[in-house]
Amino acid sequence: MGMSSTVRKVVFPAAGLGTRFLPATKAQPKEMLPLVDKPTIQYGVEEAVQSGVPNIILVTGRGKNAIEDHFDVSKELESFLESRGKRDLAEEVRKISDQINVSYVRQGEPLGLGHAVLVAETLIGNEPFAVILADDVIDATPPALAQMIGVFEKAGGPVLAVERVPMDQVSNYGVIAGVPAPEVGTGVYRVTDLVEKPAREDAPSDLAIIGRYILTPDIFPALHETAKDKSGEIQLTNGLRQLLQSRPIYAYEVDGVRHDTGNKLGFLKATVYFAMKRPELAAPFLAYLREVVKNRS
Repeated sequence: MGMSSTVRKVVFPAAGLGTRFLPATKAQPKEMLPLVDKPTIQYGVEEAVQSGVPNIILVTGRGKNAIEDHFDVSKELESFLESRGKRDLAEEVRKISDQINVSYVRQGEPLGLGHAVLVAETLIGNEPFAVILADDVIDATPPALAQMIGVFEKAGGPVLAVERVPMDQVSNYGVIAGVPAPEVGTGVYRVTDLVEKPAREDAPSDLAIIGRYILTPDIFPALHETAKDKSGEIQLTNGLRQLLQSRPIYAYEVDGVRHDTGNKLGFLKATVYFAMKRPELAAPFLAYLREVVKNRS
């Protein structure tokens, strides 16, 4: 059976413990922390839908039932809202559930991003697929994933989203070495090496891998052959490095604004950013922020 030429499925790894946000995440998945009035993970799911990829695979773990409930139909809530005349709100609640097909698979313990991808292997089969990390919320037109699919269709190989980061931050990311590939498109690089969380002096560039990937099914045997790192995890970057020995891999600088909501400061910045994009909130919220700054000066 031949490999599909289009991306039809997207994997959302969501089994992490969210320790950076304790105690808020003791009983609530970090992916359900809201940016204004939508859970963080919903921004990524909406991006997938807007990119024409409605088949969502959620890799979850113990204590993540709230994510499954959120994307399920809630007839009781919808009926309650409609009985109170809040039809617009009822429609908003059901909209995302109506737009996606969701599958769930459990990752017994969080053993790295590469392991999370492996857990989804049987649901993916022999076709290309996307991976979205919900922590990275990207505001882009067209959506970040749609941009990457365009690159994938030209390149015919795996595509990693990258962003230039300050050199003192490279040790927080997987980092690529690459050469421009203008024959594929602007902002596209052919990857020559990948390093997971290098020391600043060992980083091959300032192009850091961010939370979007389009992968081909040959990533699975590469991940099966990838050794665990010193913390006992299987890193996707290391699996991609293994795959690079047998096929070209590309990187793409996404045109958009990325927020890393996986840390407190990034989460707060994202909250302000998306609040300011809401017409009903922007003016009063800005006035409030100015008052806070004035009172602190």
